[in-house]
Amino acid sequence: MLEPSFCQPTRISRRVVRFGALALAVSLAACGGSDDDGSANAGATATLAVLETTDLHFNVRSYDYFKLAEDKSYGFERTATLVRAARKEFANTLLVDNGDTIQGTALADYEATISPIPCTQQLSMYKAMGALGFDAGTLGNHEFNYGLPFLNQVLGGGLDVEGVDATKKCAGAGFPMALANVYSSKTKKPLVQPYTILERTLTAKGADGKEVKLPIKVGVIGFTTPGIMNWDKRYLEGKVYTEGAVEAATKYVPELRAKGADVVVALLHGGLDSAAYSPTMENPGLHLSKVAGIDAMVMGHQHSVFPDTAATPAYRQAGVDNKAGTINGVPAVMASSWGKSLGVIQLALQWDGSKWVVNKTASKSELRNTQSKNAAGATVYVEPDAAVAQLIETQHQAAIQYVKTPIGSTDFRMSTLFADVGDPGAIQIVNQAQQAYVAAYIKASLPQYAALPVLSVSAPFKSGFQGGADYTDVAVGPLAINNAADLYLYPNTVYAVKVNGGDIKNWLEAAAKRFNQIDPAKTTEQSLISTFPGYNFDMFTTPDLQYEIDVTQPVGSRIKSLTYLGKPIDVAQEFVIATNNYRATSGKSFIDKLDGSGSIWASPDANRDVVIDYIRKNPTVTRATNGAAKSWRFAKATTAGPVVFSSGANALSVAQAAGLTNVSLLAADDGLGKGTSKYGIDLSK
Repeated sequence: MLEPSFCQPTRISRRVVRFGALALAVSLAACGGSDDDGSANAGATATLAVLETTDLHFNVRSYDYFKLAEDKSYGFERTATLVRAARKEFANTLLVDNGDTIQGTALADYEATISPIPCTQQLSMYKAMGALGFDAGTLGNHEFNYGLPFLNQVLGGGLDVEGVDATKKCAGAGFPMALANVYSSKTKKPLVQPYTILERTLTAKGADGKEVKLPIKVGVIGFTTPGIMNWDKRYLEGKVYTEGAVEAATKYVPELRAKGADVVVALLHGGLDSAAYSPTMENPGLHLSKVAGIDAMVMGHQHSVFPDTAATPAYRQAGVDNKAGTINGVPAVMASSWGKSLGVIQLALQWDGSKWVVNKTASKSELRNTQSKNAAGATVYVEPDAAVAQLIETQHQAAIQYVKTPIGSTDFRMSTLFADVGDPGAIQIVNQAQQAYVAAYIKASLPQYAALPVLSVSAPFKSGFQGGADYTDVAVGPLAINNAADLYLYPNTVYAVKVNGGDIKNWLEAAAKRFNQIDPAKTTEQSLISTFPGYNFDMFTTPDLQYEIDVTQPVGSRIKSLTYLGKPIDVAQEFVIATNNYRATSGKSFIDKLDGSGSIWASPDANRDVVIDYIRKNPTVTRATNGAAKSWRFAKATTAGPVVFSSGANALSVAQAAGLTNVSLLAADDGLGKGTSKYGIDLSK
């Protein structure tokens, strides 16, 4: 970490200057090699290592609460080891967190909603982070999932917004938060301080080669995605509003500079999108990097990596330099998710006699991962920091006991391993629960829609993106709360939208982007699955609605033979579709009505809780009743070469049990290094 100055007589230089406060004068005494007259050290150089965690999603431990088992591939306790190693390597470090920190595991839900922590107690995630001494952080979109009163509490109080006691003083995060683009509707001021100025002492090398200590002011400014206004509308509407990241940066970065910030680090809970800038865009990193005065940028939200050393990097837009680790010349990182990586930006600094100047061309960005391959090709993992687990052990065990609560049983393996190729085994029960919940509400409270058919869509939320273990996979036997949480991963809420038959076709066309276009004449191997996320592969699972997906056709022309109750669907017929708040309000790329305008009901209940309640009411889950209804199949096509896809290792029996006789195992190891196997699919059957 950057050293505080303890020399006397001086005000402690590790003081945090909060938004609106006047910067106090700092008098640095000569000690530890520093000079009273900073100008005498003109030409001194130093490296400031900015260390980033992002999208931790409450993964304190390397533990899967859904599977009740250790998973060494992620966890903050392992990132902590990388942080300690970096601090030994660099004399000057700044540790920041980029948001989506307080939500994402059963432990998070337990502390927020099941057995809410008292005001005097830190969240387990923040308690664990306290062991590392974070310098600053920002808020992601998921910080708002549990509502503003809870957010106010876990941040320590002070949110002056309707419905919240701003005078409440609680344990808090333990480090300052900065968020520049979310405002309180009540005060018209930032909900959280837009920036913070950290005063530190740098260990530097003088022009004569000797060590010197010199003061530095680091400005940290934060931004989150404006999508919060859609995704958590029920908590935020009328209480807060957002501003574009570029607009907020243009306003506040000059303020930071005017208050003496030598270095400005932007914490962007967002990533990169090549689209033209708009104030509501979700991933404005390319545009934010162009705001004058930003020296370094940490990113997140997309759960991806930057810089990306792969042969085909995820980000290749104009202005992106994976080799240099810069976005439009600004050093930047995006450290994956769940604690799988630590972002490291080495900022090269030079003292001009009165302030530090960043040499961006001499700076360096990299990711340090918690897992790697050894010389033999085996996966090796960074050891966890032993101090982290013991800090939260009591809450960890309490969460485990909670998720073990039994609610039913299943006679079949409920899995998304082959959801991409037609197995509805883990999706149908989600659709059944959503459909029953929305239909009951309409009957009781929305009689104007009582004549409309109610259908439901869901998606395979866990579809291998994180590796071979990243699939919903519930064993035959007892069903507990952790299994229901595995069936529905996210803390979304149920929404109902009104659409017509034409909308349904267009919705399904968008979902079919999950597949690459297959050339029947191609003799070489073709990959079936595209980069379109599995959590966007919405599907119906009911005999009432039937359709084919023709993957030999281009995007937008793939849905064939779409029928409702055995007849071609009437494009004008109206339907109510049960879905989630994300899709209903942020799905305009699917159909226009999914911008919120088609919503007829925003329920207060989480999809996951609706599934749990449905299983409690229907505890005997069977393949015949809850896992065999296939609304869709691939249109038949004869291909000259093999069509392949990856899924969990050696799981062919799962496909066979689901009746997918056209699937075969081609290689136990597909060579991707993710613990997945290669499968073939015969589209002619």
